[in-house]
Amino acid sequence: MVGNVIENNVVTISGRVVSEVEYSHEVYGEGFYSFHLDVPRLSESSDKISVTFSERLIPKEKLVIGSLLEIEGQFRSYNSYKSESNKLVLTVFAREIVYIDEDKRIKNPNQIYLNGYICKAPIYRMTPFGREITDILVAVNRPYNKSDYIPCIAWGRNARYSQNLSIGDNIKIWGRIQSREYQKKLESGETITKTAYEVSVSKMEISEPSAKEDDEDMEIESSTEE
Repeated sequence: MVGNVIENNVVTISGRVVSEVEYSHEVYGEGFYSFHLDVPRLSESSDKISVTFSERLIPKEKLVIGSLLEIEGQFRSYNSYKSESNKLVLTVFAREIVYIDEDKRIKNPNQIYLNGYICKAPIYRMTPFGREITDILVAVNRPYNKSDYIPCIAWGRNARYSQNLSIGDNIKIWGRIQSREYQKKLESGETITKTAYEVSVSKMEISEPSAKEDDEDMEIESSTEE
């Protein structure tokens, strides 16, 4: 059963280490650390994705800035209590870290698969350029009665379809993790730059309840925004 839960959340990202390794937290004497990986897009831009790993997976001294890595794991969420207001933190939890040769061509450096449940009413909107978007929050189960809450963005006809989904609907998602910078104004009046993470959906399947006439998955696929 644990194996099946793990398969509900599968991430593979490849890129270059662009930050120093920092201490994150400790669980039952096991230390965890984090860093940022610069993951290229098909366009000229890239996504800077947070990665968390156990000290038992790889010595932190080996993860130096400039290292080219392929990482497999899960996209996880947890609440940070470092400030007065709770904050949902998203990070790739690494299960395997492999060094990549500089001359190796990476076909798809950013892939994610999720199988979870709609846990908040989807929000449909239009960008200033007329692009259709629907914001979806998906709860993905993992062992020990825990769940990860993953914000996702559907585009185009996926957006039009997913705006009508209901809380509790089972959804399968394929896409990529993207980072997005935004400005936040503090009470002091100072403005700081923050980074948000979400899954950009390229394909989705809606699992129909078995009581319905067609007990099959409905599949929708569309291009994602680069």
